[in-house]
Amino acid sequence: MIVFDKLFKTMKKKGVSQYDLIKKYGISTGQLDRVRKNKNITTHTLDMLCSILNCGLCEIAEYM
Repeated sequence: MIVFDKLFKTMKKKGVSQYDLIKKYGISTGQLDRVRKNKNITTHTLDMLCSILNCGLCEIAEYM
């Protein structure tokens, strides 16, 4: 199972809020809801999050 707990820690460290992701970067609320619930998200969304946060995939997701 892939979990996104690291995403929220990285967001806090980088000073990016969920509001910023929605309003400034165009991430949909549905995608954020899926992330919060550790559901499937697209590789496009993962790519966008890494780009926005200027980080690697290992800083936002991990396999448990």
